[in-house]
Amino acid sequence: MKALIAAGGRATRLRPITWTINKHLIPMTNRPMLAHAIDKIVEAGITDIIVSVNPGETDSMRAALGDGSAWGARLTYLEQRGGALGVAHVVANAEDLLRGEKFLFYLGDNIILGSLKKFVDRFLDEELDCMLAFSRVKDPQRFGVPEFAEDGKTLLRVIEKPAHPPSDFAVTGIYLYNDRYFDGFFSIKPSSRGEYEISDVNSWFVENGKVGYEEITGWWKDTGTPDALLEGNALMMDDMPREQFRVDVDVPDSAQVQGLVKIGKGTVIGEKVLIRGPVVIGEHCQIDNAYIGPHTSIGDGASVKNAEVEHSIIFPGASIDTKRRIVSSLIGKNAIVHDAVQTLPRSGSRLVIGDSSSVEL
Repeated sequence: MKALIAAGGRATRLRPITWTINKHLIPMTNRPMLAHAIDKIVEAGITDIIVSVNPGETDSMRAALGDGSAWGARLTYLEQRGGALGVAHVVANAEDLLRGEKFLFYLGDNIILGSLKKFVDRFLDEELDCMLAFSRVKDPQRFGVPEFAEDGKTLLRVIEKPAHPPSDFAVTGIYLYNDRYFDGFFSIKPSSRGEYEISDVNSWFVENGKVGYEEITGWWKDTGTPDALLEGNALMMDDMPREQFRVDVDVPDSAQVQGLVKIGKGTVIGEKVLIRGPVVIGEHCQIDNAYIGPHTSIGDGASVKNAEVEHSIIFPGASIDTKRRIVSSLIGKNAIVHDAVQTLPRSGSRLVIGDSSSVEL
């Protein structure tokens, strides 16, 4: 089998972070989000992976992920053609690479607990044309939603973002298809949104093929908003193997490191520091007179001084020096968060805020 990862889009709900970085490269537990998707795909036994990217982003994506050899895999980068025409069109754009193949289609901003192997195995063992993964959600109207017959088991169709969802399931961004996909794609028309909906292709398979589905147990997250991104980062930390939490630096006797904590080489921990895990701190960071609370990840080269940070993602190179408590925050690469009293005049707040920023004072 092959795999296709969708890693394009503009991620407007995550601006201003995504003005300068592809959403799928946002660090989660200090690794690019897409690296976690590749972990899952390779663990399921698929090593020939196509990454669909925005036009002009091949080099930046390759710089972050390489050629796949770190996973024992091969990564091929494919730029999306024709503009934003919907999720189903992402697969159609890869037709030359997927014709004659069975493949896994993975939306790169999805993270899940557990393995994909059982989905792949069932798809292959039962010789299915299409295999879907469902998850119970509180807001199914945001997703493609399966509709079942009265028996509650027979799948009738999939409806994209219905105003009145026929079930409380969402179709997650994990799909398995054979190359009949392209017959289905070329039989559908754009929706009222002007996009080719993956739900329409899935409904075509229900009518014209052999379709299976499984409910994802545990958790599944679509990391499309800042809150979902932070929750996903926390869930990943909770799921990290204990052996990955290593402290590769000397910690002063007066500092406290509690619970599961990972600290990279070259990081300096000051005398008056409390780190309460799970926490992931990168290499060559400076942590001094600070509290780092659970579910915080701090990127390489970042500095946190005289501050309290909890349940946040701090990007590489960021500098935090403030008496204000920072919680549930995304602090971008090389960003500076300092107290106003450190500059003159010592009153008011000085702000440099880009488009789509969010600031609470």
